[in-house]
Amino acid sequence: MPGGARPKPSLWFRLLPVLLILALVILQEATPAGVELGFLLAATPPLAALAYGPAATALFGGCVVLLLTLPGLGWDHPGNADALTVSFVALLSVVIAWTRSRREAQLVTVRTVAEAAQLAVLPPLAPQVGPVRCAALYRAAQRGTLLGGDLYDVRQGPYGVRALVADVQGHGLTAVGTVAALLGAFREAVLDEPGLDGVAGRLDRRLVVDAAEAGEADRCELFATAILLEFPPEGASVRILSCGHPPPLLLRGGTVKELPVLPGAPLGLDLAAYAAPPVLSLTLLPGDRLLGYTDGVTEARNAAGAYYPLAERLAELPEVSGGEGGALADAVWRDVSTFADAIRDDVALLVLARTCPPPQNAPQPPVRKG
Repeated sequence: MPGGARPKPSLWFRLLPVLLILALVILQEATPAGVELGFLLAATPPLAALAYGPAATALFGGCVVLLLTLPGLGWDHPGNADALTVSFVALLSVVIAWTRSRREAQLVTVRTVAEAAQLAVLPPLAPQVGPVRCAALYRAAQRGTLLGGDLYDVRQGPYGVRALVADVQGHGLTAVGTVAALLGAFREAVLDEPGLDGVAGRLDRRLVVDAAEAGEADRCELFATAILLEFPPEGASVRILSCGHPPPLLLRGGTVKELPVLPGAPLGLDLAAYAAPPVLSLTLLPGDRLLGYTDGVTEARNAAGAYYPLAERLAELPEVSGGEGGALADAVWRDVSTFADAIRDDVALLVLARTCPPPQNAPQPPVRKG
């Protein structure tokens, strides 16, 4: 449901008051004169109040009162439903419908503001950043939210295109503040830091400072794992640094390989000085894709308690051999949802592919003079 749209009940629910009236009219005609069914009409206005606004509810209430008072329908003889009682129920239903409409309007406003705030923290990813094609998927564990404790970003700076996939401690709205702080630190580090180790150090310092400001009770609760990727301006290589995060997967020619990235310590542990792990450098071939993910994928369990085997299941998906990155991310999500009994953690997927530079001996376009 879009944030600015008011939720509408399903069609069958909106037709229920009409069907109830028609059914009671038919039943009253088919039953003996001594059988009283008019009292059942009193259920129509409350049903209408759940599906319609106050004006439509008042219309249904008026129709019910009119049916009870019209001669010839068998509901106006003594002993049948009291029209005054039904009128009171109809009036009360109009009040309920008005209150429900006001509450729905307030909820729509709150949801719109919340969605705008969350999208400001984690805006939609561009399909291409510099020479890198990007596709991402995010599913928050907390129902009704767009953002939880996972994050990703791809930014271009003077040292190339840099990407981040991270998972902060906790999930849901309680982790959004940490997500915003990490994204802000990453976007600044992309412009300032010449190496990935400096970027990791900047992110670690951000978490350590925030934990100190949060107080002693929350100091040990504020940490994150992250994977950093850097695509230099020239060449076809990628550099990868892991801060306690699951290694990315390399998709090459229909095969899936877990990259041998040496993981370092998670971010925010308040060490004396953050020691970044070694950076893995890899040359990408045409058609190669990298898949970064959070542990919400690999820790999803089926009914038997088995974890989702991402690399094995990914190799069996037809989208691994080609196609758009968005289709691959959607396919992984569908497969995880089918495999897992329930997904209780945030899920983030980031698919990256470097565009192939033109061959050096390729003909150059003519230069127009003048």
